[in-house]
Amino acid sequence: MPDRRPIIMGVVNVTPDSFSDGGEFLDADAAIAHGVAITAEGAEILDIGGESTRPGADEVPEHEELRRVIPVIERLKQQTSAQLSIDTRKAGVAEAALQAGATIVNDISALTHAPEIAGMIASAGAGCCLMHMLGEPRTMQKDPRYDDVVDDVKTFLEQRLKFATDEGIPEDRVWLDPGIGFGKTIEHNLELLRRLDEIVAIGRPVVIGTSRKSFLGKLVGGRPEKERLPGTIATNVIAWERGATVFRVHDVAPLVDALTVAAATVPNSWTTTRTTG
Repeated sequence: MPDRRPIIMGVVNVTPDSFSDGGEFLDADAAIAHGVAITAEGAEILDIGGESTRPGADEVPEHEELRRVIPVIERLKQQTSAQLSIDTRKAGVAEAALQAGATIVNDISALTHAPEIAGMIASAGAGCCLMHMLGEPRTMQKDPRYDDVVDDVKTFLEQRLKFATDEGIPEDRVWLDPGIGFGKTIEHNLELLRRLDEIVAIGRPVVIGTSRKSFLGKLVGGRPEKERLPGTIATNVIAWERGATVFRVHDVAPLVDALTVAAATVPNSWTTTRTTG
């Protein structure tokens, strides 16, 4: 196995209605303080979003999304060493965020909602994360069906990778996300984790976002969002072992610890930058 180390992407939701932390960081000062804190805990990337993508969520107007995220990006650019990612599918938000200091566009629609974002990413010399989602957030959990969930997700991601590179984004700046929980049943999510190596085989870094998601709670008897850390750790360690590289999480410090231990089984795969005392 080639040298590989986990990269932690910390979640900064500047929203009133995200499924797990809605409203906690809606105030810009609170969001910035949270971003600074989780950078100190080991997040190399801060994923900043101004629109909830939980199941059933309604779309936020572009002007409101801009109002929420741009001041946070501008100040975190000055106050942290982390790379900044904008979690959006809107062209206007992506463009403004790239101008404000973001260097990654994390698009849950994989550049299908606003294909013109691809040209913006290419022109900015930025990177992107392309995610699979069945439908859109408002309806994605209404009876999702696949012929074979892994084959279907893999085919979609391969097609979107080709689109991105055809639009001028270098392949080495594209990450892929199978979209755990985005239009998937519990069994779909588990099958993606079981056969994650098939997604990894596409050849691009794979991003995993299982943090606090509902299927984890359901598997252990209905635990609420804030009690899903053990399941989050388990799924991320499994995903690491099966080839994932980037881990999008709410609880940064525990996941850094868990993945440090997991990665220690692979020589030279992890060097922590945290100070111990």
